Amino acid sequence: MNYSPLIPELIVVLTGLIVVFFGLFLPLRVKKGLGCISALALIASIVYILKSGVLSTSERAGIYFYEAYAIDSLSQFFKLVFLAVSLIVVIASIKRYENNKYQDEYYGLLLFATFGMMIVASSNDLVTLFIGFELASMSTYVLAGFDKTNPKSLEAAMKYFIIGSVSSAIMLFGLSLLYGVTGTTNIEGISAYIAVNGILDAAGIAILVFLIAGFAFKMALVPFHMWAPDTYEGAPTMISAMLAAGSKKMGFVAAFKVFIVALIALRLDLQSVFFILAIITMTYGNVVAISQKSIKRMLAYSSVAQAGYIAMAFVIMTPLAMGAGMLYILSHAFMKSGAFIAVGAVTHMMWTRNKNVENADYLKNFAGLSQRAPYTALAMLIFVFALAGIPPTAGFVSKFFLFSSAIQAGYIALVVVAILNSAVSLYYYARIVKYMYVLPPAGETLKEPRAYLLAMLVAIIAIFAIGIYPAPFLDWAMNAAATIGM
Repeated sequence: MNYSPLIPELIVVLTGLIVVFFGLFLPLRVKKGLGCISALALIASIVYILKSGVLSTSERAGIYFYEAYAIDSLSQFFKLVFLAVSLIVVIASIKRYENNKYQDEYYGLLLFATFGMMIVASSNDLVTLFIGFELASMSTYVLAGFDKTNPKSLEAAMKYFIIGSVSSAIMLFGLSLLYGVTGTTNIEGISAYIAVNGILDAAGIAILVFLIAGFAFKMALVPFHMWAPDTYEGAPTMISAMLAAGSKKMGFVAAFKVFIVALIALRLDLQSVFFILAIITMTYGNVVAISQKSIKRMLAYSSVAQAGYIAMAFVIMTPLAMGAGMLYILSHAFMKSGAFIAVGAVTHMMWTRNKNVENADYLKNFAGLSQRAPYTALAMLIFVFALAGIPPTAGFVSKFFLFSSAIQAGYIALVVVAILNSAVSLYYYARIVKYMYVLPPAGETLKEPRAYLLAMLVAIIAIFAIGIYPAPFLDWAMNAAATIGM
């Protein structure tokens, strides 16, 4: 068997093991290079995926390993998302944790979390799917509490761990029911069984209830979102970026595999449930974001609202909708990770000046940021414009294709609600711009760290690349959608 398609995963996990092992013996001055090694490993994996040509393949049949692990355009598309987010986070973390003696553990956990997400992206079996979920989850539980001297970080980790464990248990119970009914854990085998034998109404309802609840926790859909705002606010900002832009997308790719491939026979029930979830999620997220004083918490509720937009793909279920949903996932990964990195940059700069500063991520501390840290302010301006869907950014292109697919499928009411919610979001995004560019400076000029600027630059390039020349990215997304039969 040719194992070369597994090279991206092997690069990530082996680098993680090397970083952790050698970190035990290296002095702090040498450990500072571990972030660069991690970044190079992620870049190597990204380059390999881009050069493999799998992203341009629309064939449903991929390369299978023991029928449990598949290499196809869907898996490679999401791996690209996870690797890109991890790269942005690692680049920014080089400055943030340059003097932390535990940075080897930090980078190791980041790489292991990325490896777990990559496993989920390629899973063709419920067992490998759950293993990938838990590997990524366990790593991010620890990372959420990495700043052990910060009570908010410890609180975020505890809440994330407890609620994440409950959601995993709920999801696992639903998967066990699915196995009990069909007699197989293979995702395509489950689809084939249900297509031939059907599924009892009572069993189908129970399976849907537990699986939707379990996956909705991972995707942060209302009313299963309660962990996200507290966790994103309290966790280290780099990890908040990882959770919002990476870990949440892991929930979506798993949902695509289970709901669209395995349970497509229950399509009508799924569409009805996700129609309600999508509307409630986007509305609640945008409305609650208006009143937030913490930008991290505001971005958390914004992320909840964005999850509602992506969930529209589960309602429409047409080839264009699925492709547009995946394009939105790719765009959102760069927009949201970049926004959190910008907040992290401001927090880091303020903490460097005054180690006792509290609530550094509050709006009041962004007053006059365009004069105090002009490059960071410009980057944040681009990120909030992209999240609001202003052209020529990736946010506009993604919303255009997603909303267009809904109109073509006749879901006019859903589009109207989504557009109204986009208008609501303009208010709190405009507040950030007002504080940065209109209000007088709230402090002295800040020294902008290069690592943060580089991380934000990577996200900005991707945002404008997708927004100005979306054709190749949409092709990748449509090929990924074709892999699951859409």
